[in-house]
Amino acid sequence: QVQLVESGGGLVQAGGSLRLSCAASGTILSIDVMGWYRQAPGKERELVATITSSGITNYADSVKGRSTISSDNANDMVYLQMNSLKPEDTAVYYCAAEGVVTPKNRHLEVWGQGTLVTVSP
Repeated sequence: QVQLVESGGGLVQAGGSLRLSCAASGTILSIDVMGWYRQAPGKERELVATITSSGITNYADSVKGRSTISSDNANDMVYLQMNSLKPEDTAVYYCAAEGVVTPKNRHLEVWGQGTLVTVSP
C-alpha cells in the first residue's frame, strides 16, 4: 500500500518562509509526477506546483517566483520551499503522486492527508 505523509506546516508571519516535505512509503518502483495542492477554507483544491520524475516543474501563477518544488527520486520525497508567504497562502497543503507503480499495481493518484499552513498578517 502506498501512503504519502506531509510535514512542515505551521503558523508563520507574512513575509516568512516554510518548507513542506512529503514522503511516499510502500514498495514503490516509480512515480511519474509528484506535487503539491492546497485548499483554502471555502475554496476548491488548487494546484500549487508539480515536478515530474525527469525534473520538469510547473507552478501556479499565484506562487511562481516565491516557491520552489524539488524532489528526491531515490527516496520518493518531494519538497516545497515557500518564501514571502502571504495571508492568502493560508490553506491545507496536500501532497499528491501520479502514476505510482508498485510490484502489484499502478495507482493513478495517491493523496496525503494534508498539512495546515497558516500565514498571519
